Amino acid sequence: MKNANMVTTTKVPMGQKIAFGIGMFANQMFPAILGIFMVVLVQDLGFPGWMWGVLFFLPRIFDCFTDPVMGFISDNTKSKWGRRRQYVFIGALLMGISFVIMWQLYRENGLDYNFTYFLLWSFVFYLGITIFGVPYVAMGYEMSNDFHERTDIMAIAQWIGQWAWVIAPWFWVIMYDNGWFESAEVATRELSIWVGLGCMLFAMVPAIFIKSKSTVNADYSPLTMKNIGGSLKEIGQGFKEAFRSKPFRQLCIATFLIYNTFYTIASFSFFIVVYYLFGGDAGAAGLWPTLFGSVGALATTFIVIPIITGMSKRMGKKKAFIISQAISIVGYIMLWFLFIPGKPYMFLFALPFFSFGIGSLFTLMMSMTADVIDLDELNTGQRREGVFGAIYWWMVKFGFAIAGGLTGVIMSIVGFNPDLATQPEGAVLGLRVFYSGFPIIGTLIAIYVMRNYDVTEEKANEVSMELEKRKLANS
Repeated sequence: MKNANMVTTTKVPMGQKIAFGIGMFANQMFPAILGIFMVVLVQDLGFPGWMWGVLFFLPRIFDCFTDPVMGFISDNTKSKWGRRRQYVFIGALLMGISFVIMWQLYRENGLDYNFTYFLLWSFVFYLGITIFGVPYVAMGYEMSNDFHERTDIMAIAQWIGQWAWVIAPWFWVIMYDNGWFESAEVATRELSIWVGLGCMLFAMVPAIFIKSKSTVNADYSPLTMKNIGGSLKEIGQGFKEAFRSKPFRQLCIATFLIYNTFYTIASFSFFIVVYYLFGGDAGAAGLWPTLFGSVGALATTFIVIPIITGMSKRMGKKKAFIISQAISIVGYIMLWFLFIPGKPYMFLFALPFFSFGIGSLFTLMMSMTADVIDLDELNTGQRREGVFGAIYWWMVKFGFAIAGGLTGVIMSIVGFNPDLATQPEGAVLGLRVFYSGFPIIGTLIAIYVMRNYDVTEEKANEVSMELEKRKLANS
């Protein structure tokens, strides 16, 4: 179809959008479940804190190095299946199977064996995530060149993906219910089979059903071993070029700030509910910690994503981003006042506001990244969804790794010890101060960073028109 500026735009069939979104469910379910299963390593298998830290950090550092390489490979693949689909399929297979094997841990095998076994299979699992995730995200970027259609694609994907965060908190209930499993150790072994194989099938859906054009005759860099090895220099240059783009730099920094500050304090919600609302009695807290995560995800699914999608179309992506993040600040402030001992239900009223932060982030940012990739193509003549996607998600993963470290630092600063039934005076108050204050600071800085983001709908359409003229001239 054509818009008012006579740019040929791509309208994506709903079935294709849903297929992409089903892949997002798998992409979200693995980290959602990992956050729950990892606790079993400490509480049930006896892993000391330093082992947990190594298992948390090393595979993610490995992931940060493999992502850009995979982006280069995906961008330069010549194949009758296109540049992405085959990698999405192979990556889905690898991460699903390795996830199942990774969690076949038995306490009687000993601490050192279990640690080494889990660490080695973690590297395989994260390699699978890279092979799947980088081409998968790039696939979404290139599905349409229409400014608003891109937001619709990402909104549908995030809507489907959010169900992972609705479902995942209920695994706490299942794993620690003796009516289901005799122990959490047994639960992770058995549940990992269902999660791993189920998510593997979901992750394969985009590879099977999303159409792609043959790239057999495309003018890409040859993917020889020498070339891939030498690509590290080109990848480094790609990083520099990407960050010379002010709009892309703004997207990455804002995402880092919001994502990092949110996930630094995310686990504190459990401790605040148990220790502040219920005086340290986890049994009395019952389902309330689970409801916090699940209801928050439901608010994102049914309230945040539809509202943000509509706002983006009416006022533009930048204004929608700034307003949504401002709403999230209201949510953090409300949580300070609505965590009320004896009235745990009160925090539920803050969750729809609180959920606007992370809930709107990737719907808008992934759509805006696709716009920036067009701008990069206009300036450089190269189409690099894979490299840009890898760089963007590298920032996300780097932020996640830092968040894990900061969580422990903050707990040490305030004197909170999760092994104690009664916390030192001021420890829980300190957690609450960081819980509301830290993400508010990060969000305010992110809003400031994005204040003059200038890739508007008009500019994006102008870029699309120039790219179309260039393609017609070269055809």
